Amino acid sequence: MASAKIKKGDSVVVLSGKDKGKTGTVAKVMPKEGKIVVEGVNVAARHRKPTQQNPQGGIDRFEAPMPISKVAVADPKDGKPTRVRFEEKDGKKVRVAVKSGETIDG
Repeated sequence: MASAKIKKGDSVVVLSGKDKGKTGTVAKVMPKEGKIVVEGVNVAARHRKPTQQNPQGGIDRFEAPMPISKVAVADPKDGKPTRVRFEEKDGKKVRVAVKSGETIDG
């Protein structure tokens, strides 16, 4: 996979699918699978039968992993999707939003 341009805690925008246009923060990144979990996005429902551990049963809702290619980092300036590039500032490698030139971390 590509280098880690999206990290846990980043604000991202969904580019395609049923949640297109939604924004959220990254809860988990799975680089080996090429997937990402975003809070409040791609929510799946699992119907559970009553069991001894869960006598009530019901519907479990959880954020399902989605492909990293479906999201883009939100620009710190206006919140719109942007690509990320790496620059060296003060001897440190930092991530920079391509659209606005603002640093994403550091």
